[in-house]
Amino acid sequence: MPLSPGQRLGPYEIVAPIGAGGMGEVYKATDTRLGRTVAIKTLDGTHGERFQQEARAVAALNHPHICVLYDVGPGYLVMEYIDGQPLHGPLPLNEVLRVATQVADALDAAHAKGILHRDLKPANIMMTASGAKLLDFGLAKILAEATDDATRTMAGTVLGTASYMSPEQAQGKATDARSDVFSFGAVLYELLTGKRVFERESLLDTLNAVVREEPRPLDSPASSIVMRCLAKQPDKRFQTIGEVKGALQLLRSHSQDVVQAVPSIAVLPFANMSQNADDEFFSDGLAEEIINALVQVPGLKVIARTSAFAFKGKNEDIRKIAETLGVTNVLEGSVRRAGPRIRVTAQLILARDGTHLWSQRYDRELADIFAVQDEIAAAIAGALKLKLSPVPERRMPSMPAYEAYLKYRYYQWRFTPDDSQRSKECLEQALALDPGFALPYVGLADYHLALAAVGGLPSLEAMPRARELAMRALEIDPDLPEAHAMLGIVAGVLDFDWPETERRFRLAMAPEPISTHMRQWNAYFHLLSIGRPAEARRQHDRVIDEDPLSQMWHYTSAVSLLALGSEEAALNECRRSVELDPQFWVGWMLQGLIHALHGRHPESLQCAETAVASAARAPVAIGPMAAALVNTGRTVDAEPLLDELRSNTPTGPIGMAYFHLARGDMDGAVEWAGKAADQRVASLVTIFVRPFEPRLRHAAGWPALLKTLNLAPATGHL
Repeated sequence: MPLSPGQRLGPYEIVAPIGAGGMGEVYKATDTRLGRTVAIKTLDGTHGERFQQEARAVAALNHPHICVLYDVGPGYLVMEYIDGQPLHGPLPLNEVLRVATQVADALDAAHAKGILHRDLKPANIMMTASGAKLLDFGLAKILAEATDDATRTMAGTVLGTASYMSPEQAQGKATDARSDVFSFGAVLYELLTGKRVFERESLLDTLNAVVREEPRPLDSPASSIVMRCLAKQPDKRFQTIGEVKGALQLLRSHSQDVVQAVPSIAVLPFANMSQNADDEFFSDGLAEEIINALVQVPGLKVIARTSAFAFKGKNEDIRKIAETLGVTNVLEGSVRRAGPRIRVTAQLILARDGTHLWSQRYDRELADIFAVQDEIAAAIAGALKLKLSPVPERRMPSMPAYEAYLKYRYYQWRFTPDDSQRSKECLEQALALDPGFALPYVGLADYHLALAAVGGLPSLEAMPRARELAMRALEIDPDLPEAHAMLGIVAGVLDFDWPETERRFRLAMAPEPISTHMRQWNAYFHLLSIGRPAEARRQHDRVIDEDPLSQMWHYTSAVSLLALGSEEAALNECRRSVELDPQFWVGWMLQGLIHALHGRHPESLQCAETAVASAARAPVAIGPMAAALVNTGRTVDAEPLLDELRSNTPTGPIGMAYFHLARGDMDGAVEWAGKAADQRVASLVTIFVRPFEPRLRHAAGWPALLKTLNLAPATGHL
């Protein structure tokens, strides 16, 4: 039976559930004697033998990259509480080598004591501030006690994760340290590619692939190490994990040269040299268009607009900017407009020493601006010895309409209510000037989606309009990825038609390479919504790598972490979002909710007050605020807020759902979420149902809510 906050196991007081695995539940708890935060793992009675085996295995280990065992009780283990997040790929090569060396060292220490892990996978490797932590020796086997029952079943499920098993483990044969070497190779493959090497449609197909199929080739300096680990015959692999560690250390010693060979670029906002200061929108827009063009260069990492433009108006050293953004090259330039003429200058700089790799000046007619953008992108690709992918020809808008669209994007990124209204007006102006310009229709659809998400317009009114606008964009440009993605979002929010959401996002994601913004939409509105939070998290990691200074992406990353049950890691991402923008109210709101769920009510109130101060009367901010007041004994002060939510038919239910969630009333939260579903609240699935599913799934009404939403339970919980 699941444990509840406040319940005791010996001297340990349960704080909150962390997650559930195949063999037990895991909880955050407090050691009341020492005031120490711990993790408690419980198991039902059918796994007592395995449970004691884990205790013996972990207690024998003492290593900085292995989770520490503190205590053993009747039916539970008390372990080090790890404030981190599960490991996900793909990662940059130097990061893969750093993490893999730590894990190999931990396995080497375990093998030296005669212990196999036997369930090595990314989910059992947590990343903390001090590096990797290897955990869950639930399938560890004392070598001295080795038998031939290497693969056991539990309710018809193979113990261990099939796609990481060694062939001998999958076939039920005897295993030794070389089995962990194979699993380590599967983990290494995934860290480099972001894909599971042997995963197939079914468990049987996956096991067959493990036993019989060769891995897909890797284009990586670490390929030979990975492939040797994944040899089908144990005697063809590295014979010890220590040998693997040595190979990794050797490659790592040369990795800096390898990393420098992978080009990356940040395009800084172009300086506005025109006499009219209002032309700043044009210089910003030109830089952003060059970013969009460079995304089409395979093999080039391009920092997205938000992060590159964070240095606007700051006299920062190029090397400092490059270090902050993790790039090898920086493009800077200037724009001067004079009547119908334009002058653009651009310089490509090698960040490590300030060398100019390429520079050019363009004196053209204003109407030639599209050609200038393409020429700059092609010149940069050539300077970096890369090839620009062919881009499908699209109808070019009229210049006045294009300028109006650039103004929209200029205001769009300023995140204030006044600028939001200005951005809408610019879109409408662009369409009035050129009704055949597809992108402004998607921009207006996005405006309606954002308005519905924060309660500014009822979703039942906003989302049909968003659909009409996206369909109009597709009539003009049938292949426009942004339009397909928007229709996928509307299908989920308005119709709960998740197969259509998947279909539309497949179309949107088909062109490669794709923009950071499109990748984030796919993670948040598609993968997270349909219940694949681990995949969403991997996509969010890549988004943040390409756009590290965007407060919004750190917030959506926190949402996917919550869906995986990693509440403390999510809290850190929320903190990062408000560090980047102290007025970013949704970051404060979510941070306050997490504090409330952990009983930190003064902190929750402080965050809620900050969110409400910035968000005016958004229901998703008012609900947590009301709960924080009640939780700190100020029930009378909360009543006007609750009355406001109860009287707001279209969007009040989501605020009430948050209120009950922050009060610890999961049944009430799910009941109000059902009312929000009736109103098609745009943010319901992505900012409530999926992120808090690890807690809400124990509510009595949870199955009915999922049925209403046409959703299946999420996969990938810890």
